[in-house]
Amino acid sequence: ILEGQIHGGVAQGIGNAFYEELVWDENGQLLNASFMDYLLPTADTMPIIETDHVETPSPLNPLGIKGAGEAGAIPVGPLFAQALEDALSAFAVEITEIPLSPNKLFALIHGDEDATGTDA
Repeated sequence: ILEGQIHGGVAQGIGNAFYEELVWDENGQLLNASFMDYLLPTADTMPIIETDHVETPSPLNPLGIKGAGEAGAIPVGPLFAQALEDALSAFAVEITEIPLSPNKLFALIHGDEDATGTDA
């Protein structure tokens, strides 16, 4: 169960980092309201994930169990952003928001003032 939670969390984090973005038009109409337009990571786009864990029983309950569902989801998006920022350090790129589309990264590298716009 734990490995499935981690794999699912990493998938959510990858979605947060690169895919999942609500796009609105100038009238406030949502432009990607269906799964045809709202991108999510799929099984064929996921990397192979190797998990390892160390058991540290909780002293707060008689079974010693802890929750782990959020462990994969929370750090992954920002970790990808930091990795890209580090890889692009020669361009003095500062990534301050996700998701990171190719168009946003291109704009950041080329110093666009409005690098936070959507791809729609």
